[in-house]
Amino acid sequence: MAAASSNLVRRVEELGDLAQAHIQQLSEAAGEDEKLKLLCGDDKECSNPSNLLEVYTQAILDMTYFEENKLVDEDFPEDSSQKVKELISFLSEPEILVKDNNMHPKHCDLLGDELMECLSWRRGALLYMYCHSLTKRREWLTRKSSLLKKYLIDGISYLLQMLNYRCPIQLNEGVSFQDLDTAKLLSEGIFSDIHLLAMMYSGEMCYWGLKHCADQQPENHEVDTGASGASYTTYKEPLDFREVGEKILKKYVSVCEGPLKEQEWNTTNAKQILNFFRHRTN
Repeated sequence: MAAASSNLVRRVEELGDLAQAHIQQLSEAAGEDEKLKLLCGDDKECSNPSNLLEVYTQAILDMTYFEENKLVDEDFPEDSSQKVKELISFLSEPEILVKDNNMHPKHCDLLGDELMECLSWRRGALLYMYCHSLTKRREWLTRKSSLLKKYLIDGISYLLQMLNYRCPIQLNEGVSFQDLDTAKLLSEGIFSDIHLLAMMYSGEMCYWGLKHCADQQPENHEVDTGASGASYTTYKEPLDFREVGEKILKKYVSVCEGPLKEQEWNTTNAKQILNFFRHRTN
């Protein structure tokens, strides 16, 4: 554990240096940078890898947030691919660090469900936004549809992971809820609006995959969500865009027109995509 803590301190210090280098552009991250520096000092908290990892992860989330927003605001310029890869790599750091140091057999037990969900959501949402921009570039699509397929599969993987970190709450006589609609949502593994957005995003990415990449040969690219949460999908590939998209969008529509009917979530696009899926199978 001491070696793991030492390695984590070293990576936290490196991140602190990086934050300092970007401090003018990322002024809002200055607070996290100072906190990182303090944790890497002589404070007794430094001996606790869990505390360090939490601050380290939050700093990464804060720092990359500004870079992501800049890319979205600029609609992902032509040379954005390297920046997207760098951001994905950054957001993968906490999980890699835990795994490489054998700090805990289950990453989410050390990082916590909320941080794990956030890391997966941010990577999946970033790739969703990037792919959305790429699908509007016809010339690029004719040349690099295979690259789009990779981005889509990676993005869908992250979103399904996000949906499956927490298992649905089993409703029984020992569990009581004042709000029946809330109970139904929790029983479906839907714990926030972000879970609904992840469902819609992954369904839409499946639609882009079937529309723009259907003629390509299947690739041996594994997608394993590792649990049975809100998406109810666990795949060991090749990923079937229609099957995955249809299953998750049907659930999205069911939830939005059921427990969330009064919230007026828009299901028009989801229904249009489901209709597209049905026609592609006939």
